Amino acid sequence: MNNITMTLQADHLILEALKEDISSEDVSTNAVMREAVPGEVDLICKQDGVIAGLEVFRRVFELLDGKTETEFYCKDGDTVKSGQLMGRVRGDIRVLLSGERTALNYLQRMSGIATYTRSVAELLKGTKTKLLDTRKTTPNMRIFEKYAVRVGGGYNHRYNLSDGVLLKDNHIGAAGGVAQAVKMAREYAPFVRRIEVEVENLDMVREAVEAGADIIMLDNMSGEEMKEAVRIIGGRAQIECSGNVTRENIARLTELGVDYISSGALTHSAPILDISVKHLHSI
Repeated sequence: MNNITMTLQADHLILEALKEDISSEDVSTNAVMREAVPGEVDLICKQDGVIAGLEVFRRVFELLDGKTETEFYCKDGDTVKSGQLMGRVRGDIRVLLSGERTALNYLQRMSGIATYTRSVAELLKGTKTKLLDTRKTTPNMRIFEKYAVRVGGGYNHRYNLSDGVLLKDNHIGAAGGVAQAVKMAREYAPFVRRIEVEVENLDMVREAVEAGADIIMLDNMSGEEMKEAVRIIGGRAQIECSGNVTRENIARLTELGVDYISSGALTHSAPILDISVKHLHSI
């Protein structure tokens, strides 16, 4: 996550998270630290995994005090081990105490997503299939969670509703059918947008192919149905598989030879990675 993205897209979200945690003052910190004292604290990994979100962690402290300095001994995407010293933060001890929970919340959440994504992406090695995330993200956390998916080796599906055309079951119902929905989308959407259609059975697959869909998403279909759908499509559209895909069941999809597999579990079900800040002391 580069500095421009951080400034334009992330800073206001981080500030809102800090305001959520400090509505008026940090009473505990102000009680024991009545004035500025320079200090240092260690960033320690307590569980094996993939680290993601280090710059967000750094930014939390910088937004509280621009003079805070953070030094890292690893980078996003690195595999980290339990007990590993990953970095140090130096600055006003009041800032280190007040910012630690928000900073860790981001780092733990993002690292958990990267770790889980890496474990799923490994199962697709040697195939042409790309692992995608979805819009099933935590409100106001999408930019962080989708970044973490990329760090873990996955790819981003559309970022939001303005980012692409995906005609799902209710869009198709509203339009009056697959063919009509595709026709209306083709007329309305900018020509640079590809049109993806979610289908639930083989009849819808045939309709989507005939309507000229660019991407066809096979949603919650059986293994046999998906095999037949791939045959029907016959290379006339790209294919995405979706529907309750997790690390435990993705193996059933790897032999299909589809272009994409999307999984909401990457963001909505990944456990956090256990990380801590320890050994705070004055310097």
